[in-house]
Order: sequence, then C-alpha cells, then structure tokens
Amino acid sequence: MKSKKTFIYAAVPALSLALALAACGGGGASNEAATNEAAPKAEAGEQGGHAEEGKVKLTQDQIQSAGVQIGRPVTGGSGTIELPATIDGDPQGTQVVSAAIGGRVVSLTRNLGQSVGRGQTLAVIESREAASLNAEIEAAQARLALANSNLTREQRLFSQRVSPEQDLIAARTAATEARIALRLAQQQVSAAGAGGGGLNRIGIISPMSGQVIARSVVLGQTVAADAELFRVANLSTVSLSLNLQPQDAGRVRPGASVVVKASGREATARVTFVSPALDSNTRLVPVIASLDNRGGQWRVGEPVTASVSLSNGSGDNAIRVPSTAVQTWEGKSVVFVRTKDGFDAKPVALGDNAGDTVVIKSGLTGQEEIATTNSFTLKAELGKGEASHED
Repeated sequence: MKSKKTFIYAAVPALSLALALAACGGGGASNEAATNEAAPKAEAGEQGGHAEEGKVKLTQDQIQSAGVQIGRPVTGGSGTIELPATIDGDPQGTQVVSAAIGGRVVSLTRNLGQSVGRGQTLAVIESREAASLNAEIEAAQARLALANSNLTREQRLFSQRVSPEQDLIAARTAATEARIALRLAQQQVSAAGAGGGGLNRIGIISPMSGQVIARSVVLGQTVAADAELFRVANLSTVSLSLNLQPQDAGRVRPGASVVVKASGREATARVTFVSPALDSNTRLVPVIASLDNRGGQWRVGEPVTASVSLSNGSGDNAIRVPSTAVQTWEGKSVVFVRTKDGFDAKPVALGDNAGDTVVIKSGLTGQEEIATTNSFTLKAELGKGEASHED
C-alpha cells in the first residue's frame, strides 16, 4: 500500500508539468492566430483613415503645380445660344458727311481708316455757288462797316445838336440790319462747310471726331448737292448685329450679356435693343448689342460668333459652370469645391449645355469656389485613393 501512494503522488507533479507545457504551447498558437487575425483589421483601420470619401487634400503649391484654376460659378440666365453676328459701327456714333452744295472736288485730306477731329476739313469743293456765298459774306462785312461808320457820325452830330434824333435812330437801325445780314451770310457758309482757301472754294468739315470708314468720291469728281462724300465713325464703341428666332428673342432682354468670339479674341457685349417686330424678309428678330472697342480689336463688317444669355422667364437665376469643371466619379457627375485642405467632390445634377458651360440644376449654391480647369487631375487623385484602398 505504501508504494502505491508514492506512485500516485509522484505522478501528479509530472501530469501538472505536462499540462503546463501543453498550456504554454497552445497559448502561443492561439496568440499567433489572434495576432494574424487582428493585423488585417488594424491595417484596414489604417487604410480607412487614409482619406475621407470624395476629398482631396492638396496644398496651395500643389494646386498651382497641377495647373488647377479656381473660379466661381456663373449665375444669371438659364443658358446661352450661339449664332453668327456682324460687327457694325455704332448708329449713334456714325455720321454721314455730305456736300451741302454742288461742285468739283479739288482736295481730299483724309483717306479710309484715317483719324479726323471734329471741325477738321475732309475735302474742298470748288463751285460758283461757293463763290457766291463767300462774296455775300464780304459784302455783308462791308455794309456793316459802313453802317457802323454812319452810326458813329450820327451819334456825334446828335450830341452836338446838329442832326435830329430820327437820323440817329435810322443809322442805328441800319447798323443792326447790317449785323443781321452778316450773321446770316456766315451761317449759310457754315452750313455748307468752311473756308476752302479761296473765294470760289468751300471746305467740307467733319461733324465729329473718329475714323473715316467710307469714302465715295475721288479727286476731280463733280458732285451734286447733298451727295454722300464720307462716313465718319467713333469706333471706341461698336455695335453687334444679330438675328434671333422669335422663341429665343422672347427670352432676351436689354442688358443681357453677349460673349463675342473671333480669331482668338473674346469680349462681352450688352444687349441694347431687341426689335418688337420681325424682319419682313428673314422673319427673324433683329437684336443690337453694344461692344467696347477702345482697344481697336474689332473691325466694322467683321463676322463673329455671339453667345447670347437667355432668361428662363421666371426670374430665377440658373447656375452655370465651365464644362471643364465637371467630372464623372463613381457613376456620378461631380464638381470639385475648394476647401481649406484641398477639394471636395460635390455631386451635382446637370442641366442643358450652354456653349462651353453647363447648367447646374442642383448641388451648388453659386457662391462656392470651384476647380474650373484641370479638374481631371483631382479626379486622378481620387483614383489613387481608391487604388490604395484595394491594396
């Protein structure tokens, strides 16, 4: 009996040691498995915190290096319509210079395209009528000088009580009539032109400052009274002439903007006139816009392309962005809105295309700063984020 008890007591420590070793070995395996299982979760957690959904973090230097330009959406109107147009001289800044009297053109001082100041001579006409007008001025001057001399003599005689008062009154009346006759002769010559350097010549002067845009006479030509000789225009402002369909003209109001494009040039004009009647030949509505031309980049008669802003008729203003600002990401149309850390891909609902812009039906307020050009680089940055998620 004694030996059996000894065996049992000896076996207990050995069994305890085996269990302890097994426990240590099994615990190590489970810890390794737990570590391996937790590692992907931790890595996934790290990748999930890499970037927020639809956000691109960029510094100002990175934005400039990527060539991304920032602007604001355009509000106003519900779209545009593009159509051909023509540059014309401003009707209020163009004048016809005609011959008030008939005669032969003996001098031309300005050619096409040359500048002229108000009151400067454009041409000189020689005629018998010009001689008659100039002679009348000289005769009126002589009569006025004689009348003034008689008036002075009568005033002296009347003061000496030699001549009666009625002679003084008659002399004063004659002097007044002579002054009136001289003024009339001068105005007749002024209406015909100005001094032409000779008794039988009269100068045709420019009524305004500007450029000569048309000349219909040559040297030595005989012209009739009221014949058109020149056209002078002040081209610091020109007109844009276009024709709209009646349904489109109803959505255009004075003050609407018109983007004018031609040969690498672009400017903005303003609608000044929308005809209340259709043209009898074309059955279209004539529209005129005013265009600043102080830089002299637009020429009269030049064909251009005009993009006219249309009103939606309800008074609401549509929001428009450049077509280059819209990208497709995850099957949605987005516009990249500037944030303090970079950009946020904002989903938007698109409306109609309006030239090189697109109408935004919803998603923007119109007050945001957005990426207007090179927005595809921001989309590429989002693609890099998606690729890192998959890895």
